[in-house]
Amino acid sequence: MNDRRSMEEAIRGFGMDTITLAGPLQAKLQAMKDAGFSQVMLKANDLVGHPGGWKAAAQEVRESGLRGTGFQVLRDFEGLSGHLHEYKVDIAKTMLEMCAELGCDVLLACSSTSAHASQDLDHIARDLRKLAMLAIPFGIRIAYEGLSWGRTINEYTTAWDVVNRADAPNLGVCIDSYHILAAKTPLDAILDLDPAKIFLVQLSDFMWRETPTFEERMATARTYRVFPREGVHTEELIDLVQKLDRLGYAGDYSFEVFNDDFVQMPLPMVAERARKSALWLADDILRRSLPLPNQLRLRAR
Repeated sequence: MNDRRSMEEAIRGFGMDTITLAGPLQAKLQAMKDAGFSQVMLKANDLVGHPGGWKAAAQEVRESGLRGTGFQVLRDFEGLSGHLHEYKVDIAKTMLEMCAELGCDVLLACSSTSAHASQDLDHIARDLRKLAMLAIPFGIRIAYEGLSWGRTINEYTTAWDVVNRADAPNLGVCIDSYHILAAKTPLDAILDLDPAKIFLVQLSDFMWRETPTFEERMATARTYRVFPREGVHTEELIDLVQKLDRLGYAGDYSFEVFNDDFVQMPLPMVAERARKSALWLADDILRRSLPLPNQLRLRAR
């Protein structure tokens, strides 16, 4: 029991994404709990695809004992005009209502891929500020993520730029290791971010070095992601996580792993892979299981 409690404490800051697992929502939640996780990243399909309806799904999550890391994903919101903009505002309000029902305080919004969207950064920033203002009554923060195939925003550095332009207290960035690795964005700029404005970190790796085109990045992202330490970018992932730690980031890490093979495997086997990855990051990379300095002094006595 003590070993399990120590393991659960070590990986407390890590969670899984329901995207990684096959089966009904309740089975996914149970597999995560059995593996020692205490939080879950949820997607809209988890709710709207539930046989009891979306509110019943939200209740199931709340009763599971797992904390909702966040809710995803609002797509192609920014840069639109006229009726397209009004349509997306309506969609955003629905997503915010669902996020609030889950008890999640983070809604993930990813950068637009729409050919109908403006590429003007100030226009994008204005729309993101509007989204953030819509989220305030719900007590929700907006984590903006630069997709590596985004039309205008396809790196975390540019996402950070427009978040700063928007200047809203509940608007920040999501750092996704896949998109950073796929786009080969330099990691040094991580240290220029404000850790208080990093609302979520999503971690995954993949099985080859190069994804030079948007099409290859998209295809790889949706089918061949793997857990940290299972791919070919382990050194870069270590560097990323350690830079975030040095920066002072103390928020959640979620494993966003789309993998066609994993959804054909028994849930406990996939959750075990995630557990091993979380323990490796917590113990070997972030060294969270080590006693704090004051605890060392107390033990010495």
